[in-house]
This record gives sequence, C-alpha cells and structure tokens, in this order.
Amino acid sequence: MSEHFELLDIYKAIISLIAGLILGFEREMKDKSAGLKTITIICLGSTLFSILSYKLAGTGDPTRIASYIVSGIGFLGAGVIFKEGFNVYGLTTAGIIWIAAAIGMSIGFGEIYIAFTFLISALIIIYVAKVLTKHLLAYHHNKILKFKISTDRFQAKKAIVKDIKNISKVGYQIALEKRDDFILVTMDLHITNKQLEDLEIYLIENENINSFNY
Repeated sequence: MSEHFELLDIYKAIISLIAGLILGFEREMKDKSAGLKTITIICLGSTLFSILSYKLAGTGDPTRIASYIVSGIGFLGAGVIFKEGFNVYGLTTAGIIWIAAAIGMSIGFGEIYIAFTFLISALIIIYVAKVLTKHLLAYHHNKILKFKISTDRFQAKKAIVKDIKNISKVGYQIALEKRDDFILVTMDLHITNKQLEDLEIYLIENENINSFNY
C-alpha cells in the first residue's frame, strides 16, 4: 500500500510539472518577470504542500496546511505587480501565479480532472480574450493624456478639459499639478481612432496648450 501511494505521488509530481510548464510557457514567450521556471515551481510547490497536508493531517483537517498556500501565494503575486505613472502592470501574471497554485493544489489532492479542466479554461481565457479584444475593441483605446498650460493662462483649463471630454465622449481629469511656470493636467480617456485624430488636431491648434503627450 505504501509503494502504491509513493508511485501515485510521483504521478502527481509529473502531472503538476506538465501543468506548470504549460502555464509558464505562455508567460515565458512574452518575457514576463514570472516565466517558465517560476510558474512551474509554484505549481510543483503547491502540489507538494497539498500532498504533505493530506498525508500528515491524519484524522485532522487535511486542508489546514494547504490553506496557507492561498494566503502565501498572494505575496508572490503582489511581487510581480508594479505601477508606472497611472498604469498598472503584471496583473495577468499575478493571476496566472494564483491559478497555477490552485491547479497544483488540485493535483496534490488527487483532483486531476478538475485541475486540467481549469488549466484548459485558463488557457482559453488567456488566448481567446486577446483575439476578442483585437477584433472587437481594435478601434478603442485607453489613453492617459497629459498637457501643459502656462500659469498665466490657467483660466483656459476648464474650457480645454470640457472640449477634450466632448471629443473623446469618455474622459476624466485625474490629476492637476503646478510646476514652476506651468500647470500639468492629466486626463484618463477612452477614445476611438477617429476621435484620437480629432483630439490631436485640437491639441495642436489650441494656443493655450504648450505641449502634450499620452
């Protein structure tokens, strides 16, 4: 009986390795901070903790040790998320770390079919969502617009923001900073290609705007 369980554990390790490699390969191809090695090790580690939790629990609750994986994996996920200006990067990688741990736990507890069902579901989301976004939202963009106005022309700011909102249809002022002799205005826009062209013409022709970028 002991040999049977040891052999079964080896099968779980191999299956977990395959699942981790599949998930990690996608991140590695995109040269993300958490790639093939990281995702695979997370999947294997989650499987090992689950196996140990199940074996060492005895008559106790086998999920008690494994439950710490859920909280612990959050620290790893947070490590790949970073903010640059008003943009946040690494959320998808953090999500893949999270699902890799969940899949590893499922394998460790012997729920192989559940593990691969969610593995396939995750891959479908990763690849199909990109295709849907490319075809359905190809002409829509989220832009962070920054433009400068001289301090002596600050009274024109309200009219400029209003005009930009009318052009983009969806736009919000999210920051206002005073720097030396100019005011920096930051806006979050959801805009189409055609609206973007109209906006650029407006920004270039407006004499109150010193410079802009997005």
